[in-house]
Amino acid sequence: MIRVVLVEDELPARNKIKRFLNDLGDSIEIIEECDSVEFALAFFEKNPKVDLLISDIELLDGNAFQIFQEVKLSCPIIFTTAYNQFWMQAFESNGIEYLLKPFDFARFQKAWNKFKLLAKSNDFQAEAILRLAQLLEEKVEAKPVHKSRWIIPNAKGSYLLASEEISYFSAENGVVWAHDQVGKRHLLQEATLKEVENQLDEAQFFRISRSHLVHQKYVEGMERYSKNAVSVKMKGTEKLLMCSQSATPAFMKWITTA
Repeated sequence: MIRVVLVEDELPARNKIKRFLNDLGDSIEIIEECDSVEFALAFFEKNPKVDLLISDIELLDGNAFQIFQEVKLSCPIIFTTAYNQFWMQAFESNGIEYLLKPFDFARFQKAWNKFKLLAKSNDFQAEAILRLAQLLEEKVEAKPVHKSRWIIPNAKGSYLLASEEISYFSAENGVVWAHDQVGKRHLLQEATLKEVENQLDEAQFFRISRSHLVHQKYVEGMERYSKNAVSVKMKGTEKLLMCSQSATPAFMKWITTA
């Protein structure tokens, strides 16, 4: 029985991984699902023996690398993330694979097969060091690809919506919507807001909360919501969108950047 722990703060992404694990056909036990740094730290302090950790990087209350700084883990880690800038830290933290979201079953299975091979040889740390050296030698530079149009399914088939026309994105009950500048909303095929965020130009779009991602072009103003947070007025809606307290300082800097 292979003992696996999941560290992932978004339920749709966690369910996707669980489905992929089930489809592998191996004898696997998911012994815990952690959705925050705090939860993971509490778990690993009492349960250090794990065969494999599958971990997102950006979590509800911080960065997953905080876990590995405080708790010594000997198990390999498959990182799953929507961000490409953490690959070096990943391979310095027992990482054996770095899966960029959205990834499919074939890519996940390839990472799983690598874990099984390394588990047999009991030499995953050496492999991780070798892989890091290869990346450095090749001077890997991930070039972001920004999505300019989105495929929107409808009863007759589908239509295209330009990113430039979108005022903001929202996530509600596991469904992601694009809201245009005239107030119409469009159902996206993407499962999480992280998947959407990863395909956008960060100079133009900003994640103000777990539920909303706004287009700078259509921000009409802000209102002070509390001492450390603001509400955002977007073109196309009368509803004010809450900017989280933790995101407010970065948002206020971003909104004034050309």
